[in-house]
Amino acid sequence: MKSPDKLAVVTGGTKGIGLELSRRLTRMGYRVVATFRSDEESANRAAQEMKKNLSVIRSDVSDPDDVARLADRVRAGHGTPQVLVNNAGLNIDRPVLGISDSDWRRVLDTNLSGPFYMARAFAPHMLEADGGSIVNIGATTAIRPRLNGANYCSSKAGLLHLTKCLAMELAPTIRVNCLIPGMIDTEEMRTRYRVAEPEYMNALLDEIPQRRIGSPEEMADALEFLVGAGAAYVTGQKLIVDGGQFMW
Repeated sequence: MKSPDKLAVVTGGTKGIGLELSRRLTRMGYRVVATFRSDEESANRAAQEMKKNLSVIRSDVSDPDDVARLADRVRAGHGTPQVLVNNAGLNIDRPVLGISDSDWRRVLDTNLSGPFYMARAFAPHMLEADGGSIVNIGATTAIRPRLNGANYCSSKAGLLHLTKCLAMELAPTIRVNCLIPGMIDTEEMRTRYRVAEPEYMNALLDEIPQRRIGSPEEMADALEFLVGAGAAYVTGQKLIVDGGQFMW
């Protein structure tokens, strides 16, 4: 069912999983404002693809002043969103003793502070407009750590608790949930896990009961559930879309 002239904001919504989430929301009848930080070429392609249903805005979620300007611009030019998807993320892998102050701050500022700044900027207007749904895009490393990712793992673990705190404080008007991808077919995943090489692909599939990599469309299916009427009684939860790889 299409939503009559509703608005969604998706950070990092012009490439990868974020692009597919933006696509799905437009198909659900939402006008989408998708933010990007640096890849203007991908942003322009997304805008051309979805035409009048998607607007792209350059914004840095790690900068609270920039987020405040974004919220003002969205409200003035598009209205108040019913859906906010905090998808923008940054990954800088280093051994824990090699993580610089900058590596630590940049990842935490983007992955944890960014969703906080976005919620703080948009939630007051969403509350005034009878609420909606916030979905934070998490990571399985929020629960099970990995090597060389102390900054990233910590940021995503914090995001799980931020999700719960927001859900408690913004209830009952705004629902807040965390959507967690497993092995989803994106360029970053293919490169990181070397899935083009049979040895690495088979080792990866051995960890996944469904014996396959997930698709960005399946992430969008989960988002559609979380922002839809079928999830009206779901808040403060994590939804892991991973083919059974992490049964937590």
